[in-house]
Amino acid sequence: MELHPLTAISPADGRYADKTAELRPIFSEYGLMHRRVRVEIEWLISLAGSPDLDEMPQLSAEATELLRAIARGFSPEEARLVKALEGVTNHDVKAVEYYLKERIESSSELMAVQEFFHFACTSEDINNLAYGLMLRDAREDILLPVMEQLIERLRSMAHEYAKQPMLSRTHGQAASPTTLGKELANVVHRLERQRQQFQHVQILGKFNGAVGNWNAHLAAYPNVDWEAFCTRFVESLGLTWNSYTIQIEPHDYMAELFDALARFNTIMIDLCRDIWGYVSLGYFDLKRVGDEVGSSTMPHKVNPIDFENAEGNLSLANALLRHLSAHLPVSRFQRDLTDSTLLRNIGTAWAHSLIAYKSAFKGLHKLQANAQRMSDDLDHNWAVLAEAVQTVMRRYGVPKPYEQLKKLTQGQRIDQERLHAFIRDLDIPEDAKMRLLSLTPAGYIGNADSKAESI
Repeated sequence: MELHPLTAISPADGRYADKTAELRPIFSEYGLMHRRVRVEIEWLISLAGSPDLDEMPQLSAEATELLRAIARGFSPEEARLVKALEGVTNHDVKAVEYYLKERIESSSELMAVQEFFHFACTSEDINNLAYGLMLRDAREDILLPVMEQLIERLRSMAHEYAKQPMLSRTHGQAASPTTLGKELANVVHRLERQRQQFQHVQILGKFNGAVGNWNAHLAAYPNVDWEAFCTRFVESLGLTWNSYTIQIEPHDYMAELFDALARFNTIMIDLCRDIWGYVSLGYFDLKRVGDEVGSSTMPHKVNPIDFENAEGNLSLANALLRHLSAHLPVSRFQRDLTDSTLLRNIGTAWAHSLIAYKSAFKGLHKLQANAQRMSDDLDHNWAVLAEAVQTVMRRYGVPKPYEQLKKLTQGQRIDQERLHAFIRDLDIPEDAKMRLLSLTPAGYIGNADSKAESI
């Protein structure tokens, strides 16, 4: 059966293919091959630029351009040629080397130095840099911009609803009021911090041979400072040099990167669940969109499906991310192939994250605050002012303030009249009494409005 979004095994490439298409050129087998080709070519060019390698002459501008044109023009059709060679070699990186040797057959200059392709390299020298480039590109070009879109939408909503009073719920019970904008500002602050940590994780690379000691390099050219040479090469690709490795780059940075991404996702799960709850409470209404159907049998319903979809995909993403971060840094002795299979699933974790972000972003644009519903809830919960009253009582030395308010409010609903009668009987200064009498649940928000406005 031909691969199609309707026949794909994974929903990341099936049902949600339109949401993840931009990741395909990066995390697909083609994307990995493309970056391997680039690394092999840039290594050859780097070797040719060294005055210490007598047998490797400086390449002409034409030869250098031919090589880089191969990398720029590497297409899925070219990837199929590599795959055909892999069918013969049964080795994916060696297939890339053979492919490149075939592609330069028209250049006598390059054919003369063809054995400097993959010079002194182990496959993991190529692979670790290819994966590093994949992660860098996906982070910079795709995930960070979508994260920023989410944060900015939430920031805009925080400002819009900065002064909208809302009953808080701690342990699910009515608690001191806040504003809708302040609660959204809290999420903005949390997400922004994790986005920055995700952005600033260094993506490391190694290029030091079969077990990390430049054994072959030094056997061929013992007088070359290979560590300095390879450091420059890795940094020229936009990656950070890792000076101590075994055959593989040990993937600790990947664990850092995936853990930072998972923390961002966890905050998003928290947001999705809270919004789901606020929709259930009626604090948010959901805009009807065109001919969309909320329920197949109940015509009145508009369900918070975007936030449910986001939560599910975030949970899947985090399960993969945390598995990867726990297992990728573990390698038996100097190398085993466990990581090879795991690395091929990075794209799936990032895809589920991207699906979730886009679903949440869509859902956020459907939300409309129901000010009347929030106001009604506040008007039915005058007991939340007990905190303010007992705190003022403490200031003026009224005995057992907490216990008095507990007796007045716990286990029973009190209204404005009962609370005001209690306040009027207090032995406190008249101006303090008037301040308490002027309080309403909707006005008891501390500095929530200014905190929301300043995010």
